[in-house]
Amino acid sequence: MATTSMTNDETLRKILSGDGFDFLKDALARTLAEVMEIEVARLTGASLHEKNPERQTSRNGYRERRFDTRLGSIELLIPKLRKGSYFPGFLEPRKRSERALLAVIQEAYVQGVSTRKVEDLLLTLGVENCSKSEVSRVCQALDDEVAAFRERPLEMAYPYLWLDATYLKVREDGRVVSRAVVVAYGVNEDGYREVLGLEVGLSESEAFWTEFLRSLVRRGLRGVELVVSDDHKGLVAALTRTLEGASWQRCYVHFLRNVNAKVPKARAGMVIELLRTIFAQADEATARAQLRFVADKLSAQEPEVANMLLEAEPDLLAHYAFPAAHRKQLRSTNPLERLNKEIKRRGDVVGIFPNRAAIVRLIGAVLAEQHDEWQVGRRAFRGHIGQVKAIPETTMETLMQPQMIAA
Repeated sequence: MATTSMTNDETLRKILSGDGFDFLKDALARTLAEVMEIEVARLTGASLHEKNPERQTSRNGYRERRFDTRLGSIELLIPKLRKGSYFPGFLEPRKRSERALLAVIQEAYVQGVSTRKVEDLLLTLGVENCSKSEVSRVCQALDDEVAAFRERPLEMAYPYLWLDATYLKVREDGRVVSRAVVVAYGVNEDGYREVLGLEVGLSESEAFWTEFLRSLVRRGLRGVELVVSDDHKGLVAALTRTLEGASWQRCYVHFLRNVNAKVPKARAGMVIELLRTIFAQADEATARAQLRFVADKLSAQEPEVANMLLEAEPDLLAHYAFPAAHRKQLRSTNPLERLNKEIKRRGDVVGIFPNRAAIVRLIGAVLAEQHDEWQVGRRAFRGHIGQVKAIPETTMETLMQPQMIAA
């Protein structure tokens, strides 16, 4: 790995030799390296190589990041920390995704799949007379960045994992079709959120989900204790093949939607509110008792819903085996749904993507930006959350005193 600075003698030698040396660019690179070291020293409580018994954490190598400036591209070596994370304050947020959006629109325009809306948007962005060489150059740079993000090693344990898919339209073989965009979102053992993976496929088949999950495992995914997703059969089957030992939490929001589709509109509100009382319980024993109480109450008028509820019991209540402070976020895919809304918002600007590579380019850049922001934001869960699963012994006294909530 390249060093982050040079001595004055080395700098003078390079200037005198004239060996392709750019003094201003190198000076900027060294200044930025010093800025990062100062910021990291504040986070760790110690300077580089300094021994301080009161330090908060320690450095853990570097990760490379290209920084485009008016003086040219600079390869930054951003320090990594053993606990927590660091992202330089001088890097401009949202720059990568906006370049990605511009590149996708340019590519659609050049390939002849543009519309008046796309052309007007290009003019709004100040883009005129796009050349194929310029589009190729911009897209290649973005592709390299997104590929590095999607293929990076996963170095920590991820006790919690969310999986979901959304659909975007793409032009293939002269037709406009919908393609599945699947995203893996996790919380690492330090409590920080991360985007772990992205893939585009024909559909959410078992084979597709299996290969996607295996690719995460090959990159280092480990320590998964709970997976949260909807009840897609291909996904559930793939989980049993790839993540043995992990519990599965069926998203209760998706379950309520499934129930809503089977209940007459006049009764739907009452049924949904009754089902919600199950997830308001303080512990697993009372939640199970409440579930059976609700199923019994619905069995007369809504027998299909009652059967659905009893069959889904272990999967809907899996989150009760984890700390109470985490359960609200673990019972549904809502954290990932918010990410999917951002994907759809950016995708709607394009409308129809010219090819799958354009989807990966734009959505990959959007996810990489969100990932970076999470690393400097607040934790999803406080404290170290490694090995969080702890199922308490259920006492007979607890079982005999369920906190029933009647309709």
